[in-house]
Amino acid sequence: MAKLLHIGFGNVVNEEKIIAIVHPEAAPIKRLVAHARENDQAVDATHGRKTKSVIVMEGQQVVLSALLPETIVGRSLDISEDT
Repeated sequence: MAKLLHIGFGNVVNEEKIIAIVHPEAAPIKRLVAHARENDQAVDATHGRKTKSVIVMEGQQVVLSALLPETIVGRSLDISEDT
């Protein structure tokens, strides 16, 4: 069964499909997000707030979250310790 990871505002992603969780400020990440938006492969889960992390998923999708990468990783570790 897939492990779902809460990324804020009731949104979840399949933890097993995550490749990377990165800060959005770097130029290569900005280009990655722009490219994903152009190709309809970006999911904006920020609910209108500032993007604080970009989650790179398998299949070239990217998910934008308003939570810091450290917060998301912490939640992932909390889930992993429970199982």
